[in-house]
Amino acid sequence: QVYVVFSEELQCWCRALVESVWHQADGCQLGCFLVDYARYCSVASESIRVLLGAFAKIPYRAKKCRLHCTKPLTLHLDFCEDIAKLGPAKRWVTSAIQHFRKLLE
Repeated sequence: QVYVVFSEELQCWCRALVESVWHQADGCQLGCFLVDYARYCSVASESIRVLLGAFAKIPYRAKKCRLHCTKPLTLHLDFCEDIAKLGPAKRWVTSAIQHFRKLLE
């Protein structure tokens, strides 16, 4: 369900999906994804409202997504045999992320 939360960072009310709730000594904090700004934020439980009427039907400006079955690769160098092979990596390197962003642009 989509709610309306007040974002301190943006200083405005935003539509959000609540993803997590944790309790603190002074009340509850909510981990939210802002569907129109593609940002994550945490807000106090006092800063959440129910989204009513036609506003609930407006399409989101941002969507969470990921590349299906795309995994990071790295270049494995074998100095003894003087060869290089592509192989799986544990995480994406910065240069690969920058190259992908250039392709998207």
